[in-house]
Amino acid sequence: MSTKIVALFNLKPGVSVADYEAWAKSKDIPTVNGLQSVDEFAVFKSTGLLGSDDKPPYAYIETIDVNDMEAFGGDVSTETMQAIAGEFQAMADDLVFIMTDKLG
Repeated sequence: MSTKIVALFNLKPGVSVADYEAWAKSKDIPTVNGLQSVDEFAVFKSTGLLGSDDKPPYAYIETIDVNDMEAFGGDVSTETMQAIAGEFQAMADDLVFIMTDKLG
């Protein structure tokens, strides 16, 4: 059974949108999508709340479609992924990872 991980986060104070997004496009997205345990990794930027002028509680959403959680654990423990994770954590604030299973 596959698992979808949803990550919600904002950027830490002092981290520019341009710097984060350039890093995500050049390093994070291609690296995570290259993992054998990942079917698809995508990063989304919040643009608003439906039916409201309020600011979304999170600026970014990531979805990670994992085909094998055990293999994913091995993939994310590699030196390359540990470096990516460290860079990400230096930029991300209010970070929440939600593990999900699809109904039906």
